[in-house]
Parts: sequence; structure tokens; C-alpha cells
Amino acid sequence: MKNKKAVFITIEGCEGCGKTTQSELLKKYLESKGLTVVLTREPGGSIVAEQVRNILLNPDFNVAPFCELMLYEASRAQHLEDVIKPNLQKGHVVICDRFTDSTLAYQGYARGIDKEVIKKLNNIATSGLKPDLTIYLDINPNKGIKKAKTVNKGNLTGGDRIERESLKFHNNVRKGFLELAKKYPDRIKKVKTSEIIEKTQKEINKEIDKFFKKKKIYV
Repeated sequence: MKNKKAVFITIEGCEGCGKTTQSELLKKYLESKGLTVVLTREPGGSIVAEQVRNILLNPDFNVAPFCELMLYEASRAQHLEDVIKPNLQKGHVVICDRFTDSTLAYQGYARGIDKEVIKKLNNIATSGLKPDLTIYLDINPNKGIKKAKTVNKGNLTGGDRIERESLKFHNNVRKGFLELAKKYPDRIKKVKTSEIIEKTQKEINKEIDKFFKKKKIYV
């Protein structure tokens, strides 16, 4: 059970939208408000889950769609037990770079796996835990992919396994996120990604301030 003072925030978006940068900036912003914040990510986030991440993003591996889905869910289940649940129980703010919405967007809308099956597996892997607030960073996939592939990722020249998917695939991912944002407007807040990092950050902080003030959490 989650501590009543805890808040679970997820940051979602297509490749190259700036999730990692904005997640780090958000952590600093909330810490400046006197809150204890834990920043984590998916896939990965804990020792075992990070090993699964290495498989999922390795461009040398040909992973079947349903196997891919199950690996994401397995990684999530471990991540939840190791990081997310313990910190929420302590009353901390947990920011997660990707969560269940990504699985629906990538494996559901883009891979074509039955969305109802994915919803059930998401629910099993998370024990029913849902984000209190989700920030969706919207970017044109063509622009995002070019940006993502310029990021230094060690030996992954040309992008990781997911980034190397077709533009059609990434357009379907975006379509999925936009539909989810429309379906869950109270939880998912869409923020248009700007080339100016500070501009995007300002828009995110506006949504964060609205949420935290409504919940009377700021100290």
C-alpha cells in the first residue's frame, strides 16, 4: 500500500523527446520544494531489471514481439519490488522515465499486440499500481529519432534496437500516446517539446505545480 504522502509521476514520450533530461530537471525542481525524490527508469531501474534492459535494447538481438512484451513486464515487476514500491511506502516522490503507457504505445499501437492483453499484463506486473500524474512529451517522430540517434550510447552507433525501427513504427507509437492522453486527460498531461530545454521545463513545472497544489503536498 502506498504512503498517503507519496506521489508517483511518470514521464512518457517518443524517442528523442527529452524525457531523461526533463526527468532530471523535474527531480531538482521538486527537491527545491523540500520533497524527497527518487528518479528511476524503465526498462531497468534496478540491478536485475537493468540486465533485461540490455537485452531489450541490444540491436544485435532479434526479439519476437510477444517475447519483447513479456520481457518488459518481467523487468517492470522486478523494478516495482526493488525500487518503486519501497520508496512510495516511505512517502517519497518517485519519478519514472517510462512506465505502462509506453508498453501500450510501443507494443500495443506499434507492434499490434492486443491492447487488452497488455492492460492485463500491466496490471499483473504492477499489482494494480497506476501513476498519480503522467507528463507526456510530444515530438514529431522524424525529428525525435534523428535527435535520439545523436546521443552517445557507447557502442550503439546508429541507435538502439527500438530507435532503429521504421518511421511508421514510431508514428504509431506517437498515435498511441496521443490517444492515451485523450482517453485519460485527468492523469496524462501533454506538453509540446521545444528545442529550448528551459521552455519545455517551464511547461512541465506548470502542470506539476497545479497537481501538487491541488493535492496540498508542497511544503
